Amino acid sequence: MAEQRANLLRWMAVGGAALLGFVVVVLVLVFYSMRGVEGDLALGGDKVAVVEVTGEIRDTSDIVQQIQDYGKEDSVRAIVVRLNTPGGSAAATEEVYAEIKRVRDEKKKVVVASIASVGASGGYYIACAAQRIFANPSSITGSIGAIAQWTSYGDLLRWAKMKDVVIKSGSLKDAGNPARDLTPEERAYIQSVINDIHGHFVKAVAEGRKLKVEEVRKLADGRVFTGTQALENHLVDSLGNLHDAIREAAKLAGIKGEPKVVHPSRERRSLLDWLIGEKLPLPPVVRNSDAPVQFQYLWR
Repeated sequence: MAEQRANLLRWMAVGGAALLGFVVVVLVLVFYSMRGVEGDLALGGDKVAVVEVTGEIRDTSDIVQQIQDYGKEDSVRAIVVRLNTPGGSAAATEEVYAEIKRVRDEKKKVVVASIASVGASGGYYIACAAQRIFANPSSITGSIGAIAQWTSYGDLLRWAKMKDVVIKSGSLKDAGNPARDLTPEERAYIQSVINDIHGHFVKAVAEGRKLKVEEVRKLADGRVFTGTQALENHLVDSLGNLHDAIREAAKLAGIKGEPKVVHPSRERRSLLDWLIGEKLPLPPVVRNSDAPVQFQYLWR
């Protein structure tokens, strides 16, 4: 009986230790799963925040939210937008551009752009919202232009003896239908949309770089520039890397000494994600790529 009681006590001790260890692990995981922008911001004042724009620009809700969060935080004196993107959706690009302008104008934040390997087309559009633009000598930037493209598969349908059936309310309702060639009217219509979107880009560059519209139009034929060429054409302010951009942002914001640099967490994972060891799939969303014609600021 005494030996059974001792064994029971040992098992209870082991079980209690295991339960305590589990609780500690859970608390640690909860802490790290909740860390993000808020966790970094709890470290003190006079900070420079880095927001990354990477890959093709599509859904920019996370980027816009990061800029908004840093704009509201008094301890963040400046924001560096790190660009490594060939551009993307015209409307999504303009959302990021507009939010940077708002944070600069309303929140009085310093914003500096830093171009990594590529900051072209929509990436350069976003950079033009900043007070200063840095690029590496061999960075690819510029590509000031708009584009719409799609794949025509009309010949394939005819080969397969299939027909595309469309019932529409107006002659331009299915302009850009990939199952057939464009009519002259449709081509002129889509070109007019592209020209208008291109005009927005030219205006943004002229305002951001303090250049005349005529000067920008000479450079706005879709060509790209190296960082060195962009500097010669007044499209960037300085040659330098991310560290140089951070130091310049701190200087413009009046931060003395080496600034504290904060980054948003790359991925927020829930406690359940940690426990099962994988990221749960997100609900499906409607993406811009589902549209038959995409209007983009994109370097091809």
